Amino acid sequence: MKFYLLIALTLLTAPMLAHADDDPMLKVAQENACMTCHAVDQKIIGPAFRTVAARFRNTPDAANYLFTRLQDGSVGDWGQIPMPPNPQADPADLHRLVQWVLAQ
Repeated sequence: MKFYLLIALTLLTAPMLAHADDDPMLKVAQENACMTCHAVDQKIIGPAFRTVAARFRNTPDAANYLFTRLQDGSVGDWGQIPMPPNPQADPADLHRLVQWVLAQ
């Protein structure tokens, strides 16, 4: 009986144990050095992605605003530590990354 309970618990919790690197957009964020200052659920130097999503949840045109901030860099939205520009990043990746952040 304990064996079957263990199997059932394993099957139910397996999706929760999936490694974060399995998320393709997380890989894009890592490749573009976003994870140096940001994390999904905690503040590092910059805000957590979930905090960004919450702040912009009801903001019209948030995706375009955030895309511009990612591409051109910014300072002052979250404090005085600047976020550097990302001119080397593929604009399509940045658009997908913004959508991913807003979905957190």
